[in-house]
Amino acid sequence: MEKAEYLNISKASDLKNFKDRTIYRFFEILPGVISLGTLAGVLVFSWLLPFWVSIFIICFCFYYLFRVFYFSLHQIVSYFKVKKYLKEDWLNKLKKINNPTLSTIKDWKDIYHIIILPSYKESKELIKETLDSIINSEYPKEKMIIILSREDRAGKDFAKIDFDLKDEYKNKFFEFLTTVHPDNIKGEIGGKGSNVSWASKEAKKLIDRLKMPYENILISSFDIDTKVYPKYFACLTYYYLTTENPTMASYQPIPVYNNNIWTAPAFSRVVSTSNTFWQMIQQERAEKLTTYSSHSTPAKTFFEVGYPDNIVQDDSRIFWRAYLYYDANYKVVPIYYLVSMDAVMAKGFWRTVINQYKQQRRWAWGCAEIPYIAFGFLKNKKIPFWHKLFNLYVIIDGFWSWATAALLLFALGWLPIFLGGTDFNYSILSFNLPILTGRIMTLSLAGMLVSAILSTLLLPKLPQGMSKWKKISIFLQWIFLPVTLIIFGSLPALDAQIRLMLGRHMGFWVTEKVRK
Repeated sequence: MEKAEYLNISKASDLKNFKDRTIYRFFEILPGVISLGTLAGVLVFSWLLPFWVSIFIICFCFYYLFRVFYFSLHQIVSYFKVKKYLKEDWLNKLKKINNPTLSTIKDWKDIYHIIILPSYKESKELIKETLDSIINSEYPKEKMIIILSREDRAGKDFAKIDFDLKDEYKNKFFEFLTTVHPDNIKGEIGGKGSNVSWASKEAKKLIDRLKMPYENILISSFDIDTKVYPKYFACLTYYYLTTENPTMASYQPIPVYNNNIWTAPAFSRVVSTSNTFWQMIQQERAEKLTTYSSHSTPAKTFFEVGYPDNIVQDDSRIFWRAYLYYDANYKVVPIYYLVSMDAVMAKGFWRTVINQYKQQRRWAWGCAEIPYIAFGFLKNKKIPFWHKLFNLYVIIDGFWSWATAALLLFALGWLPIFLGGTDFNYSILSFNLPILTGRIMTLSLAGMLVSAILSTLLLPKLPQGMSKWKKISIFLQWIFLPVTLIIFGSLPALDAQIRLMLGRHMGFWVTEKVRK
């Protein structure tokens, strides 16, 4: 099979060969089988082998405690790096670079940035906030190209917003393009990925017309609500010019959800901030890092590999496509600098709950990367075996933990007692099991305390007129973490894996953007 063929797979039915289709389908079923098998196995063996399950429970709790302290350490280290990066004068550091790593570049002013902003039915005010944050950034605007790409299905009223914005901002950047992504293109899944892919074609036309070297351009794929911190593009450019083989890497900042943090519901803040902290932890483990949400890719890679337009999880897929395309000679460079987005908020509490669940399920649909990677590894003989094994373990373990860990921690201490029968219930192990697991879980609350403290330290300034008690409430909101880990963690992850297992592939669900 040609490389170009397996790079473009979105699901098993895309494959014409029966054997290949069967193998890919097996890998689609695998994540759900592992997660559901774990949960079912715990239930069954708590009844049949309560003693051995109790030993497993104790070991699992200690393992979880170790992970909590391990992750907390990474979280703390990452936080201090963020604080350092925010204070750094990146523009001045750029000016001091004498020998850029690319031969086509004489100095930092040769680097252009294309920022793609895919939109649907977002308001003019929201998009203006995004554009104003870019204008307020320190990098020269004459080195920036904005592409605002609206979904055609949004309707004419929203298309008018784009025209108005172009009139207002066209003289503030090197170029300001607007484009409309047509609906129902054969083979596409409507959403961010296909919209970005469409916009990138307009970008390529412009670049080719101007005869700009691809190596001199970075393409940032942003969510429409992404607001950059002032020195982001200078920091990004510095890393691009100082990284070894810079065109063989993507560049990943840390997302925070501070745009509406003061008005979003407590559970939404906890879910969003938990996501930020997970990304901070991953930045410290660069060998496990993939692109997520708002990120930047060299134009050379972007156009050679091609941005995916037929899947939901485009943010991670662009990395894995490049990883397979370049035979594992591709990486993600962690940037400890912030970009800010919206926490989930809708009109009404229960609608926000539903939207939060749907967003988490869409993110959890990243489990569809497991069959893609596994099949790609089978077809690509140039990638070393240990690289394949390591990456498969990391991604399978990640989605397994996402789907099962919170449920296991909630139920494990009690299942053998309820299901183990009279003989087990009169044993010393039965008496001590809930006490021991309870104490281990109490120790693990130290991780929650670290998250609570750091989340408070990362907050933006309190809006004028808002009570200072709001900061205290944001600190105390972390008591909801055990509940949110199940409702907005395990359940949507299981939902996504079951859908993948049954072949019920998801379309792209657009998160509603509401501001108060």
